[in-house]
Amino acid sequence: MSIHLRVAGRLAIVLAALLPVVAAAQAQPAPAMGTSAQEQQQRRVEQPGNNAPVWRDVHSGAPNYTSIPGRETGVLIQPQARFAGQGTTSTAGEAWRNFRNGPITFYGGWLIVLVVLAIAAFYFAKGPLKLHDKPTGRVVERFNTVERWAHWTVAISFCVLVLTGLNILFGKHVLLPILGYTLFSWLTTLAKYAHNFIAPLFIVGLLAMIVVYVKDNLPEKGDLAWFQGAFAMFWSGKHVPSGRFNAGEKAYFWIGVVALCITLSVTGVIMLFPNFDQVRTTMQQVNVIHSIAAVIMCLFALGHIYVGTIGVEGAYRNMRDGVTDETWAKEHHELWYNDVKSGKIAAKAGAAPQIQH
Repeated sequence: MSIHLRVAGRLAIVLAALLPVVAAAQAQPAPAMGTSAQEQQQRRVEQPGNNAPVWRDVHSGAPNYTSIPGRETGVLIQPQARFAGQGTTSTAGEAWRNFRNGPITFYGGWLIVLVVLAIAAFYFAKGPLKLHDKPTGRVVERFNTVERWAHWTVAISFCVLVLTGLNILFGKHVLLPILGYTLFSWLTTLAKYAHNFIAPLFIVGLLAMIVVYVKDNLPEKGDLAWFQGAFAMFWSGKHVPSGRFNAGEKAYFWIGVVALCITLSVTGVIMLFPNFDQVRTTMQQVNVIHSIAAVIMCLFALGHIYVGTIGVEGAYRNMRDGVTDETWAKEHHELWYNDVKSGKIAAKAGAAPQIQH
């Protein structure tokens, strides 16, 4: 009997010792709901200012409460996103920054450099496209006053926008190492204001230019033949008869002036006036479109400026004075010249003023 009592006593002692452990195990799930809050409270004591759950919520991109009205005002950090060619996702703002400072800047910059080098190589290898016959001294009106004002308004404002825009896009890679931070910051600030305030003038001039020039840039049946003979024309000087504007000039008008410049104008206005309730994603996407269109337009403009200045003999005089020699008109735009001489197209004709010799 004593043996049984001793065994029973020992079992009682063991059970008594195990009761707190069992009770703790059974009670553990209940306080588990407050573990996160307890850990966060402890973290604040050990690491003052550490508020990880709040920042995880901020990084999620989900809207939260704010007393400031407006779209997206409750989103402090944009959600994850990525642009074309990006292997990993990041916040939308970081993805935009990497895409702008990466592919657009790298490939866009090299494209501009390569086109400049190609034009220079062609000029030094071939030289300007010269007239086959001597000038007659008789001139015909090529562009009237309204047409020239529209052209030069767009041309001058476009050049200002290009120079300031190139600085905004490439300046920190090219000019900053040369000028230093102080001078470069002043230059870029001036460039930004010039870009913003010249843009409306460019848009007004662009709309006027499209209205003035559109009727003479409509497609014609001889345009395809011009494209087929374009290479021979620039290399051997053999011209393809064309109207007032040849197919190359028409392509520049529709692709460059109409499509690209209108794209630049619309996207520029969206960025210039961000108070129309645009969200950040819209501004970032518009900036990408604006930058790509600007680079492509620069490539078109380089060719246009070359042909209109030193690339073709007598071309610059057309837009500067509004008149051209009959020889130039006949060789470059024979169909238009014939229409002028026959009276189908009203254009002033006469002897060249002395100042134009």
